[in-house]
Amino acid sequence: MNDLLRRALADARLTEAGVAIQLGVDPKTVRRWVAGRVPYPRHRARVAALCGCEEADLWPQVGLADVRVESPVVEILASYPHRWAVPRPVWQQLFQGARDEIGVLAYAGLFLAEDAGIMRMLGQRARDGVGVRVLLGDPDGACVAERGSNEGVGESMAAKIRNALVHYRVLQGVAGVEIRLHDTVLYNSMYRADDDLLINPHAYGIAASHAPVLHMRRTEDGDMASTYLESFERVWSGASPVG
Repeated sequence: MNDLLRRALADARLTEAGVAIQLGVDPKTVRRWVAGRVPYPRHRARVAALCGCEEADLWPQVGLADVRVESPVVEILASYPHRWAVPRPVWQQLFQGARDEIGVLAYAGLFLAEDAGIMRMLGQRARDGVGVRVLLGDPDGACVAERGSNEGVGESMAAKIRNALVHYRVLQGVAGVEIRLHDTVLYNSMYRADDDLLINPHAYGIAASHAPVLHMRRTEDGDMASTYLESFERVWSGASPVG
């Protein structure tokens, strides 16, 4: 816990949410700073200015560290040559480890929907207080039709989505679960548990199951994972709830 920062925010009558808005970062990021994580220099300077004090007053331990070259942050934790090569326990551990939010962004994601164990887990995580957001392609949308054509599967892409929606019915009505349909060109599918993501980049003419998967973790706003999370939010904001 950074008590110096916590007291400085209180003295300046600043809230974590208020600081997040002024810095353009996620409120969870500010919460991590208060909990003890040291921000990047650009954020330290702005927080100190908001509090009306010097950086050293809030983070005295970084005075000497700043003269050293910062080690690069490892953002990609693992990679898999194909989505089908990702072991099932990896998917289980990803979703089971979520404390705040689970997110799925795909066209169909039928491999997950057909996994009764995963569906039960998502429902239980929602009942435990974890928000679950699922974004699937609109089976009647233009983008799904184009994707089906690109993969050479035609209307079967839309059929896969409708099939997936049948499986997702077990989650409809569970508090904390939201399912929406999007008509968006997807450059990758995303599977999120808080700051951990499995990113499945799409390749033209290749089924998503045969495309690679990258396991990455957000360590700071503006990093690689943050870019994908921002994309998720953009698709979510334009999607329509499943009736």
